[in-house]
Amino acid sequence: MHIRSYVLRQGRVSSAQQRAHQTLLPCYGIAYGESLIDLEKIFGRIAPKILEIGFGMGETTAEIAAAQPQNDYLGLEVHTPGVGSLLKQIDARALTNVRIIQHDAVEVLRHMIAPRSLDGVHVFFPDPWPKKRHHKRRLIQPPLISLLAGKLKPGGYLHAATDWHEYAEQILAVLSAEPALSNAATDYAERPAYRPFTKFENRGLKLGHGVRDILFRRR
Repeated sequence: MHIRSYVLRQGRVSSAQQRAHQTLLPCYGIAYGESLIDLEKIFGRIAPKILEIGFGMGETTAEIAAAQPQNDYLGLEVHTPGVGSLLKQIDARALTNVRIIQHDAVEVLRHMIAPRSLDGVHVFFPDPWPKKRHHKRRLIQPPLISLLAGKLKPGGYLHAATDWHEYAEQILAVLSAEPALSNAATDYAERPAYRPFTKFENRGLKLGHGVRDILFRRR
């Protein structure tokens, strides 16, 4: 069965985002292909490699990468406005530890990421698809988690965060059911210091949605 990690929505691309996409993607982007990539060769060094699925407009990705220069970050996103936005931030901050693949995360994981090659995975505020009939569109599902677990090194982590309580419960249940993973906390985790507050988090708190972090490690 084909797992799909996104639903493509048409969004307006600003002229600055389009310009960044055209001029900077050749520098910081990795073209999709059906062959494994060598992350150490791509980044030019041996360092922890963290994958982020669905980085949105890239503010959190850029902030984390700037604060954690000892790590390398590979961001996956399908939407051109977000890719252009992160590229602008990479350029403005002169970040050397971020690369982007603009493609479906599931296909990237299946074909491009080697087993046991990742030190961490971030999935921050994925679309909650709140209507019950749309729950099947949610990113965090058992097939994807099984796929991700196989890409993590032993001891590597998978960190998800959401401001939707019901989705948090689903994420916790799905990760708990994956035999290759173990919970690094009791139920929900404290927000790790490396994850900054985001606009989604602030919005959720204003709406009375408690933000929950779920942190598991590869056995």
